[in-house]
Amino acid sequence: MQRQQDRQIRALYGERTVTVYQAYGPHIGKPAVRNGRLPGAWKRDRMTWIKPSFLWMMYRCGWGTKADQEIVLAVEIAREGFDRALRGACLSHHEPAVHPDREAWRRQLRETEARVQWDPERDLRLNPLPHRSLQLGLSGSLSRAYADEWTVSIRDVTPLARQVHALVRAGDDTAARALLPEERPYPAPEGGLSHING
Repeated sequence: MQRQQDRQIRALYGERTVTVYQAYGPHIGKPAVRNGRLPGAWKRDRMTWIKPSFLWMMYRCGWGTKADQEIVLAVEIAREGFDRALRGACLSHHEPAVHPDREAWRRQLRETEARVQWDPERDLRLNPLPHRSLQLGLSGSLSRAYADEWTVSIRDVTPLARQVHALVRAGDDTAARALLPEERPYPAPEGGLSHING
């Protein structure tokens, strides 16, 4: 499998929005769902990681069972903001195919507010798959824009997570898979993704 296919953004998206996932404790999750916005208690000065993959989020939060990750949020954001972050992102690790040397990578890392990690995508049983899933880290003005400008809606998908998990535990993978969000290959923004693909 070629790397370009190995590292492919897959997401639930429409013409103007893309859905990403995060998980929080009730003190963040409940007001976020109630108000359709991340609350004041959500720290806008810290890096936040958003994930377009539902199953990778399930791996990260243990189907919503891990402490402070009990409420799984589907955050629908403006594609314009998501694309902007992708265009200016830097890989979170040095890669010779992208960076001429480690110092160039460190310099880019210091100068950018978006970071990309490619982690193994997960199957229904949360085992790693051969292809990788995007995690997009936002800091500084991008983190604030994500919370206060890009967000279109926030839904609590914890019940969906529990339903899918119950079906997986019961061995009904077909029914579980039918409930998953329809994630399709996401079109690269203008300028492409070679700076984060390697």
